[in-house]
Amino acid sequence: MSNLDAKTAPSSNTEKDPAEWTTGGEPMTGAQSSYLKTLCEETGHPFDESLTKADASKLIDRLQGQSKRVSDAEN
Repeated sequence: MSNLDAKTAPSSNTEKDPAEWTTGGEPMTGAQSSYLKTLCEETGHPFDESLTKADASKLIDRLQGQSKRVSDAEN
């Protein structure tokens, strides 16, 4: 048994690629849906309610880079 703390270990899975998520193929969560709707409105991207958890996560990451809300918060 290893004494590594999964949350702090360099090879931790806390930031696993969404494509590798065990539940990535499930429908997106309510929180993802709500946030994604907001980002889609702010960026003019069409909202697709049929996205999986993994696809929603990837799109959220992409749209955050285009949203004024995120850009303004970083300045």
